[in-house]
Amino acid sequence: MAHQANQPLPAGFELEGYRILRVLASGGFSFVYLAHDANEAPVAIKEYLPSSMAARAGQSLTVLVKSAEYEETFQIGLRSFVNEAKLLAQFVHSSLVKVYRFWEANGTAYMVMPLYEGPTLKQALAEMNGPHDEAWLMKILGPLSEALDVL
Repeated sequence: MAHQANQPLPAGFELEGYRILRVLASGGFSFVYLAHDANEAPVAIKEYLPSSMAARAGQSLTVLVKSAEYEETFQIGLRSFVNEAKLLAQFVHSSLVKVYRFWEANGTAYMVMPLYEGPTLKQALAEMNGPHDEAWLMKILGPLSEALDVL
């Protein structure tokens, strides 16, 4: 079966009771989707799909490793993704992403999280003019250090 370029899950696709609406972000290792749960509440779903090592098989939703040489690395990444989800699902803190649910299917793994809206730290930094003052740093570092303490 031929591998195709990494295509996101299609809008309207039902995945374990969640309806995919659109892609929010994509990177070298994953897609993040905006989805609705059974109550129409918005959530974010992250799908493990490292574009350098794997792709969807033909027109199916199954993720396959592109070459046997990538199999071990793909599996290590998949285990890391699932372990991250397991870890985050255990904690409740406003500075940590909450994982509601995670599972493996279609040759890959998924995690469901709350939908957080607003600028990313990277975007906020890019929009700032001049150096960051101590008050700004404390606003960021305080919650970060509390989250690290929880972990």
